Amino acid sequence: MFFGRDDLINRMESLFKKRTSSFVTCRGRRRVGKSTLIEKFAERAKARFIKIEGIKPRPKLNNGKELENFAMKLAAQTGCDSSVPNNWLNAFIRLDGQIRDNERTVVLLDEISWMAHYDPMFAGILKGAWDDHFKKHPKLVFVLCGSVSSWIRDNILEDGSFYGRRSLDIVVPELPVCECVKFWGKAAERIDTREIIDVLSVTGGVPRYLEEIDPAASANENIRNLCFLPKSPLREDFDEMFSDVITQQPQFTASVLRCLRGEPRSVSEIALEIGIERGGRISDSLAQLKECGLVACDGGVNPQSGKNVRESLYRLNDNYSRFYLKYIEPVKDVIDRNAFAFGSLDSLDGWDAIMGLQFENLVLANLGSIIEKLGLGNAQVLSAAPYRRQASRDGSRNGVQIDLLIQTRRSICIVEMKRRREIGRDVIDEVAEKVRRLPKRNGVSVRTALVYDGCLAPIVEADGYFDAIIPFSQLFNL
Repeated sequence: MFFGRDDLINRMESLFKKRTSSFVTCRGRRRVGKSTLIEKFAERAKARFIKIEGIKPRPKLNNGKELENFAMKLAAQTGCDSSVPNNWLNAFIRLDGQIRDNERTVVLLDEISWMAHYDPMFAGILKGAWDDHFKKHPKLVFVLCGSVSSWIRDNILEDGSFYGRRSLDIVVPELPVCECVKFWGKAAERIDTREIIDVLSVTGGVPRYLEEIDPAASANENIRNLCFLPKSPLREDFDEMFSDVITQQPQFTASVLRCLRGEPRSVSEIALEIGIERGGRISDSLAQLKECGLVACDGGVNPQSGKNVRESLYRLNDNYSRFYLKYIEPVKDVIDRNAFAFGSLDSLDGWDAIMGLQFENLVLANLGSIIEKLGLGNAQVLSAAPYRRQASRDGSRNGVQIDLLIQTRRSICIVEMKRRREIGRDVIDEVAEKVRRLPKRNGVSVRTALVYDGCLAPIVEADGYFDAIIPFSQLFNL
């Protein structure tokens, strides 16, 4: 089931219009479909495809085992010699010997950080192999891919020795909701959109999780089968995913992630909760979490000064991770005994509050579609991010928190996100108070918008307060 990557495939297909080889890096959250994307690209481009995946490091493995795995997989796909090369240069030279100058070829070195794990010289050897061998093939697209995006960042993207060699860096995002609904097939047109949103609030737009959906089952049944049965996919995946992508100070980084289960927080607030001084250790962990797609950093522009906000907020933007930490991890032993039961999703502790945060993530993950529906497509957007200003201790300055603040040169749009079964006139009062409290520059107009899921009281639309009202289900394009 492959949906919604045409833009990325088109970008890669343009590489074959060049008369030279291409060096590509591919990054993104684990399970988001990076390897499948490259395979589909090769298929659509009618190119020869060679994929070699590293072995996950574990006790008793070594560089020799990685080289043996490389040789076996290359031989299985090309028929070349399967003997174990004695170093990575010889392994790359053997691969180079299987590439034909007159044939479109895509080479994927997948889980590259695993392949490189036991040899600190790996990146340098790869750079030499590219310069001396691979780049001479005019119809070659050479792709490095991996779940540990920080390795690609540190050893390829930010390493000066690779400067000027990379043709394309692809960051594979979660699927937009208009593509997610395709996993329900024709049943999507018959299912209440709230049920689809409930499931997406748990899975996000991660293709591997969406593949497990049973279109004939209710949201309750799907979430129970995905999360709350022994060996179920989302009961099992978090620990493996986290250990695969977080390779530096994993225990400390897990504690940082847990600080973000609720509302977004600044580095200072995270340090206060953990009980340590603010410093590089927290920043390093946040950088890892951001690089692997679990956390987002919401900066933006101060609407009063027009300058960048002083302190960015970090948000757990991976819906599955929040759901796991909140609802699965605390009862995983009960789940493993097949003893966990719940009557409905609404009965889970704090369900409405957590689903509000999950809903905000879904909206922010589809920001481009929201901006388009707001009619801002032709305006230059200077900033689009959640905004928060703390109240002063002496009461001279009011605090304000805005779900999404979109700023152009001449206007500010306050976007309120609401996920409730019943949404009444009080949402107008809430946003009006935010407008009153928001500091802004002179000569700037303020507009308001509501993105919602639920039953909207007729008075909200009839009042005319909101400049735009967008049911989230509109983004499904059903």
